[in-house]
Amino acid sequence: MTASEQARTAIVFPGMGPSRFSEVGKFLMLDPYARRRLAEADEALGTSVFDNFREATEDYSEFSQVAFLVNSMALADKAEETLGISPDFCVGPSFGQKAAAAYVGSLSFAEVVRLTAELALLEEDFFRREHTDVITHSFVRTPEERLREILADFDERGEWYEFSGYLDNGFHMLSVREKELDGLKQAISRAGGYSMYSMRPPVHAPAFRALRREAEEVFAAYELADPKLPVVTDQDGTVINSASEMRTMMLDTFDRPINWPDVVATLKGAGVTKVCVTGPDNLFHRLDCTKDNFEVVAVGLTKRSRERERDRSRAR
Repeated sequence: MTASEQARTAIVFPGMGPSRFSEVGKFLMLDPYARRRLAEADEALGTSVFDNFREATEDYSEFSQVAFLVNSMALADKAEETLGISPDFCVGPSFGQKAAAAYVGSLSFAEVVRLTAELALLEEDFFRREHTDVITHSFVRTPEERLREILADFDERGEWYEFSGYLDNGFHMLSVREKELDGLKQAISRAGGYSMYSMRPPVHAPAFRALRREAEEVFAAYELADPKLPVVTDQDGTVINSASEMRTMMLDTFDRPINWPDVVATLKGAGVTKVCVTGPDNLFHRLDCTKDNFEVVAVGLTKRSRERERDRSRAR
């Protein structure tokens, strides 16, 4: 492999964490890249995303999700224009698939905005009807042997669980029934691990195949194009290049867990040496398997950047 082949870059659109207006609203209002994307999103939906996001009370509401998408795409625009980022691969773990689909041209940005809003409403309705007691819990620093013991206890008691994500060594996402959550947290603590956060609605579990089937009806209204860049699937690190594969990947997110180490292995094997994470990310650019294998450029809304935005707004 030549030096030029080795020096490859991947753009990564992060999965969505809690997105609150108090944290990112100033960026949406002041950043020129965000304002440009926000205007496109407003036109796509026929309403003010900013105003609706400001009134949102849920972390993963329809307009919270659209605002996260807007910020992710705005930061990708900024990375291209100010840092000269020209990626060879694209990755969008979890919610990041939506921004990735727009970035590689499989759907227009306006189409992705509408798709995001429709899927958000679908998921809200689905989990109001189905799996109403399920929650997805993330935890770190839990040795594999101790985790097996925890899961063996679930098995012995006949309690349901499914993995929703493998993020790093000892870092997992596990979907369980809410009544089991306190006991799971206690077991993780006894094992030397650390509980991070719990998500509702839950995500990426094989039990949600019915949600995938309902999502297929939403996707039927959208015609995807072949991606202009190779895309690495977040489920198993497969490199895809066709519209049909993009559609499958985006549907797989509903009932297949994330496997970030598989993504890292694929990128590393393809000669990627730098990853540019463009979005309000508190996770993927900080993972050990990311930092240990790549030069990481995080173009995002860090706590420090949000403080700078607040300081600028006070000065105006």
